[in-house]
Amino acid sequence: MKRSRLSYDEWKCILSKKQTIKLIRNETVNGYISLIDIKEVSIPQVWKFNGQDIVVCYRGYKWLSILLSNEYYCITTMLNDKDEILLWYVDMIWKQGVDNDDVPYFYDLYLDLVVYPNGEIIEDDMDELIDALHKGEITLEQYNLAINTCENLKAGLLADIELFKKYTNICFDLIRK
Repeated sequence: MKRSRLSYDEWKCILSKKQTIKLIRNETVNGYISLIDIKEVSIPQVWKFNGQDIVVCYRGYKWLSILLSNEYYCITTMLNDKDEILLWYVDMIWKQGVDNDDVPYFYDLYLDLVVYPNGEIIEDDMDELIDALHKGEITLEQYNLAINTCENLKAGLLADIELFKKYTNICFDLIRK
């Protein structure tokens, strides 16, 4: 199981970035919001989803991450250089914490959701989740947590794309204050 930090240090293509991390506790957010402003990359990162090439990491792009306390997912909103939402990438997670340098982290449960601004939702890496279960890398409880979290997100937070966009924009405003 991969351990990821909200600094996304594993993205070696990012040569320079500015990061802001805030712990927010209000009626909208109870957890961490992180904003990475990508200053320089070695090479643009392009993902292919639904037959489309989408640049997700490039100079001037931003990544807004939302890691709520007592939840089992981490939302990363990928924005272009005009602060327009390109997509959301939602990791199903096992647990989370904060490192000694005050950067939050989470343990990734393989299964992800890719959400497009038009409301389309795609499950990603289900094969990796199943494979991890068969190899004994995760327990049945962790497998079920990933599946249930995914289904609850699709039926709840992600069910109304316009409300989800508003929620994202509220979080974006909170981190920029």
